Amino acid sequence: MAIKDWIRHVLARFKRVVIYASAVGVIIWFVFFDSYNLVLRIQMHREKAALTKHNEAMRVEIDHLENKLSGRLSDKEVERIARENFNMSRNDEVVYPIVSK
Repeated sequence: MAIKDWIRHVLARFKRVVIYASAVGVIIWFVFFDSYNLVLRIQMHREKAALTKHNEAMRVEIDHLENKLSGRLSDKEVERIARENFNMSRNDEVVYPIVSK
């Protein structure tokens, strides 16, 4: 009976070793080799945080522009914007755009 007990003990140890090795293998697989591995997830989380920050900045800018547009613009302001942003001119004048380097 001593041999049977020894064989059962060896098999029980072998089962534990196989289970632990399998668990370690699965963890290593998920951390390094999976299509959404841990490194990729960290990169995607950082990218999401950056995009969320950029999105919030864009929302603030949109709110600012909407507030600016909510007020009525006078004719002088419309003319100033047209001249500065779109290089528009009156019929009798010539516009020379200056391009900064």
